[in-house]
Amino acid sequence: MSVVDDLHRAREAYERREWVAAYRALSDLDDTHLRADDFAALAITAFLLGHRNDCVQALQRAYQAELDEDDTLGAVRAAYWLAMTLWQGGELAIGDGWLARGERLLEGVAEDVVERGYLLERATFGHAAKGEFAEAAAAAPRVTGYGRRFGDPDLTAMGLHMEGRLTIFSGRVADGLRLLDEAMVSVLAGEVSPIFSGVIYCSCVEACQQVSDFGRMGEWTHALTSWCDSQPGLVAFTGQCAVHRGQLMRLHGAYRDAISELEDAVRRYAAAGGSPAVGQAHYERGEALRIRGEYDAAQAAYTEAAAYGHPAQPGRALLWLARGRPDAASAAVHRVVAEVQEPVHRSQMLPAAVEVLVEVGEIEDAAALADQLCGLGSAFGCTALQAAGEYARASVAVARAEAEDALAAARSAADAWARLSAPYEVARCRVLIGRALRLLGDAESAAADLAEARRAFAGLGAAPAEHNVTVLLGDPRAPGGLSPRETEVLRLVAAGKSNPEIAGALVLSEKTVARHLSNIFAKLDVGSRTAAAAFAFEHHLV
Repeated sequence: MSVVDDLHRAREAYERREWVAAYRALSDLDDTHLRADDFAALAITAFLLGHRNDCVQALQRAYQAELDEDDTLGAVRAAYWLAMTLWQGGELAIGDGWLARGERLLEGVAEDVVERGYLLERATFGHAAKGEFAEAAAAAPRVTGYGRRFGDPDLTAMGLHMEGRLTIFSGRVADGLRLLDEAMVSVLAGEVSPIFSGVIYCSCVEACQQVSDFGRMGEWTHALTSWCDSQPGLVAFTGQCAVHRGQLMRLHGAYRDAISELEDAVRRYAAAGGSPAVGQAHYERGEALRIRGEYDAAQAAYTEAAAYGHPAQPGRALLWLARGRPDAASAAVHRVVAEVQEPVHRSQMLPAAVEVLVEVGEIEDAAALADQLCGLGSAFGCTALQAAGEYARASVAVARAEAEDALAAARSAADAWARLSAPYEVARCRVLIGRALRLLGDAESAAADLAEARRAFAGLGAAPAEHNVTVLLGDPRAPGGLSPRETEVLRLVAAGKSNPEIAGALVLSEKTVARHLSNIFAKLDVGSRTAAAAFAFEHHLV
């Protein structure tokens, strides 16, 4: 069969989006038979199949071929794609060099052309990556304007999605989500080319997750999954898609499935040549493991996340709290809350910060942060964030023994989480409802809510939360086989109380306290008060 026939078949496979066949066919052809647009097609298929080095090499050949053909604008496009690909692979300096080369080529072009809009899109992304949000926010509408003026659906959708992300980061969440919806319409209609479609899909789903808009996130993740499945052999974007599926599985209480999906995400990122975004997969895996009580594995996952540049907080602080390190947890959340002022990321930190501060007894600081969280929930208009705010308020109210306020807030949070099919969060709300009912003197109703919460935690495999409720119920099946009285003694030991102080608090003799403590040491197989306290914190007995 002739080279002409082989090239025709390769081009047809590319047009049909048969990426594997197109990549193989184009790779097998000698470079002398390929035009600049063939090199560009080879680069796109290589990118989508996870062959980043091949993509870069093909783009470099496309760039040179465009110059050889005196097509300056084609060369600018190749430089743009090189900048994008290299930046995604973490090669920022080399990507900057290609962006500068594209800008230099355009200096010789007098007329206004759409390629200026593409280079502006990369420059806007660069501003955002450096935290220069004012500059990025000013440039993004100009990108959209270029796309509309030249009738370019790719650039229009990219501009709209950038406007949406930046608007959300400014705190105008509803306006930003509307812009993302508009960008997604073009993607869902098939008007946007594959790489830009993948970028917009993943970016928009991530934006929804960051503002806790789990309804939108679920819809778009389903659409992204279908889009990925429709392209056999696709590697690019599948890692991020798996991360978002794992996040939703965790929300719905399917922790084992979530962990498996997130492990798959790590493998998919590796198949695509690696990505700094793999840190997010490790962090999310750590969150699921922590809830299940697999603390060593969770610690390892947070460490992996940090190694890839992804923040390990606030999950690590919650883990430290669970493992009996309240001072470390408190210090971490105080630092993070002081550092993170931008509203979107702050909204993700505040629920855990309130939880930690309530547990360590810093109630007034917790109350101030709970009010901030409720304010962000109202401003964002996202159900999950509003539910988190109500839960935070209920936690503070329980700590203050403000039973009626706690009961109302906890019930409101439980209703909202139930609408989102989030069983773990609903069960946590049931615990607060039970504690509030106890404060009101309604012991029977309190026991019913606490028992319901314990059943839910047991079904989910959330062992630490189950143990905590077991202790609240006074069940003799507490961790370590401790009796209710031994559990009370252990709680006070974990609080740093001496034997005389424990005796005074429980109206016991010091000799009886010493006997209880001896039994506790024997049952837990520990030899010191410090080790016993660590057990108490790790099993949520305090």
